[in-house]
Amino acid sequence: MRVLLTGHRGYLGTVMASCLLGAGHDVVGLDSGLFAGCILGPAPVDVPSIDVDLRDVQQSHLFGFDAVIHLAALSNDPLGSLAPEITYAINHHASVRLARLAKDAGVQRFLYASTCSVYGSAGDELVTEDAPLRPLTPYAESKVRVEEDVTALADSGFSPVFLRNATAFGFSPCLRADIVLNNLVGVAMLTGTVRVLSDGTPWRPLVHARDIATAFCAALVAPVDAVHCRAYNVGTETNNVTVAQIAEAAAAAVPDSTVAVTGETGPDPRSYRVDFSAIRTALDGYTPQWTVADGAVELYENYVRWGLTEELFTTRFTRLAHLQTLRASGVLDESLRFLRVGAGHG
Repeated sequence: MRVLLTGHRGYLGTVMASCLLGAGHDVVGLDSGLFAGCILGPAPVDVPSIDVDLRDVQQSHLFGFDAVIHLAALSNDPLGSLAPEITYAINHHASVRLARLAKDAGVQRFLYASTCSVYGSAGDELVTEDAPLRPLTPYAESKVRVEEDVTALADSGFSPVFLRNATAFGFSPCLRADIVLNNLVGVAMLTGTVRVLSDGTPWRPLVHARDIATAFCAALVAPVDAVHCRAYNVGTETNNVTVAQIAEAAAAAVPDSTVAVTGETGPDPRSYRVDFSAIRTALDGYTPQWTVADGAVELYENYVRWGLTEELFTTRFTRLAHLQTLRASGVLDESLRFLRVGAGHG
């Protein structure tokens, strides 16, 4: 299958590209290059690429593809809160426009990377895909809007599926240090203490980046009637854990580190546990392989192996700080567009 993968230079995209190639697909990437330099360790797998901002995609970019896997987004709650208008422009409007262009270009399948954070504050009950959507951030709200608007485009020739990923973790060539497990393992390694600023009680569903990639690869070739215009939670109930439990896993993976739950920010309203049974049924027994504990060990080993430093951890691999640096240095304008042609693709 010939697949256009948006965001292929990102945290999930670099892992997804390898999975797709391993499954025998013909992969072309589409990416603006915002995070092209955020690499720790070996370079990601190389695929042909279209270097364009998601907001500037044209129909000519979509011809000849059987499917689009759409990952590209500003995937960061702090950034979304700082600049919600940019988050909506990219994550919502540009994503829906991409889907329309894909449909008009004859693309038959559209796999959209949504998020379990659309459930917001759901308490202790396991939420299914039919649960009320209560997004609490601009990022999560943008995902809900895309699901609604792309659903309206579905017909017999255009089949979208919405994969609501749990919070990602795990090592990727294009590292992110601002997602919970990745962050806490890094803090433990660099400081010796895992600091939890909330009270540690909120629930989070977690899933490894490679398990996300496996889910997308399975959905890509699933019978159309199994996935057409459906939403599926991506993860496993085993990895429904509290923030305190995530901190304990990070400390267990890093020698001589301890946990400190400060509670200084008070309770976090984002708390939800997720039911993942639907995707196991739809995708022929799909089950994630990575536990939180295994992921913490993997992260620590790679951080040590590839020489993670505090400066890299807090700047290059923290999305908001990285973008602020690019804006301050004159590489990006206020709307996160490159001011120099090709600046993001090196």
